[in-house]
Amino acid sequence: MKRSISFPGIALVLILGLISFRKSANSLEAIQTDAGRISGVINATGDVYAFKGIPFAAPPVGDLRWKAPQPVKPWEGIRKCESFGPSPMQAPPVPFSMWSEEFLIPKEPISEDCLYLNVWTGAKSAGEKRPVIVWTYGGGFLSGGSAVPIYDGEAMAKKGIVFVSINYRMGVFGFFAHPELTKESGRNASGNYAILDQVAALQWVKRNIAAFGGDPDNVTIAGESAGAYSVNILEASPLGKNLFQKAIAESGAMFSTPFTSLTKAEEAGEAYGKSLNAPDLADLRKVSAEDLMKKPYAVWGPIVDGYVLPGSITSIFTAGKENKIPLLTGWNQEEFMFFGSVKSAADFKKDMNDQYGADAHTALENYPATNDSVAAVSQYRMSSDQVFGTQNFTWANMQSDQGAKVYMYRFTHKVPGAGEYAKYGAFHGSEIPYAYNNLKFSNRPWQPADLKLADIMSSYWANFAATGNPNGKGLPEWDLYNSKTNEIMILNEQCYSEKMPDLNAIKFLASKIGSK
Repeated sequence: MKRSISFPGIALVLILGLISFRKSANSLEAIQTDAGRISGVINATGDVYAFKGIPFAAPPVGDLRWKAPQPVKPWEGIRKCESFGPSPMQAPPVPFSMWSEEFLIPKEPISEDCLYLNVWTGAKSAGEKRPVIVWTYGGGFLSGGSAVPIYDGEAMAKKGIVFVSINYRMGVFGFFAHPELTKESGRNASGNYAILDQVAALQWVKRNIAAFGGDPDNVTIAGESAGAYSVNILEASPLGKNLFQKAIAESGAMFSTPFTSLTKAEEAGEAYGKSLNAPDLADLRKVSAEDLMKKPYAVWGPIVDGYVLPGSITSIFTAGKENKIPLLTGWNQEEFMFFGSVKSAADFKKDMNDQYGADAHTALENYPATNDSVAAVSQYRMSSDQVFGTQNFTWANMQSDQGAKVYMYRFTHKVPGAGEYAKYGAFHGSEIPYAYNNLKFSNRPWQPADLKLADIMSSYWANFAATGNPNGKGLPEWDLYNSKTNEIMILNEQCYSEKMPDLNAIKFLASKIGSK
């Protein structure tokens, strides 16, 4: 006997099937972290979840100011993680020079309570083991935050990456050293809280990222400017061991940085406390964050504390004690990091003679000064190469010489702009929206060539995070870098590998900081 199914019965089956499908498709609606359950938001196209403002450490306020990150207090129920947490303490964001609003944090909130991270994932369930990128922002260790629009992770999640962006303490909150802090630490060290925050965030990723569909054993740390400095430090630090497997460093390293010793940093900390009429640590922790920022603090960044950094970056790499991993690194054609006023050709020549003596002719061959206009260009180029080029060049050489796979780039694409922004080329940080496919966050007159380059670069970055090799189907071939062939990838409207075009200039400057 045949059995019939009524229309209501069919409808019920369809509804139950739809519910089952939605549960399967949206199984990441609530995530169990080691501190409690969280919920996020799904994007308009329904293929990426974003979890924003996830606490990875306790708020570093009160007695926790200037302490290593402490565990998060667990919570009951489901915590909504649908918007960014506060940005770290810093001056209010104001567009300047070539950096328009998309390069800056939101105007508020800004707070000492800042240890939050964000996750974007396209995974449908836990256990997919997608490659992970952990992004660390730039800003000279004085400004920045993970809520900057061009750091959005949705586009990379669409390319199969679980993208994580993190906050860390900066300025006096991130690098303050003091004898009392050294004593209470239990490590005979103080300062470097910014780096300890980054380590804590990576430890959180190690423990929790599988629940978001990420692979805790396939993590790439990435950053630009001070974020690249951070990547350099994490690679050198013994605390970074086993927390990441690859590194991306855009425009930044610290091989010629004169690091402050712990003793000098402690002396600076004591002097700072006296300037605030707060000579003791207990008194310093009672000073408001706003009042701390009103007084200049002498130590701008990481120190050799014997714990986070047992020595300078150069000494660690020279001894081969860094975390040896694949590296993708490079810098931009016009970083525009020039300090001071532009000098005439005659004055520039005099400077070259004073600084380089018998080698001045070599300097002027690479950075000519045949007239004032040519000398001006040379000064911009030389400043860019000294601050960034020689640093990333040295890093690439040291790592490749020790057997690590290295891919080097030069971003030469002139970023379009209107009004005052039209005069800048491939400026400092301009590669970021391309590398993470985030042009939509910038109000610029984008052309098809820009969109194509962003798709290519973000594919290179995603491929590298997945396999340690940026190459992939349909992409221009990117050759491995080494100190003998010096092959780099030119990133422009046409992308191609070639021998570094300004190799002699970079080599000359690098030789003056004791590099190859």
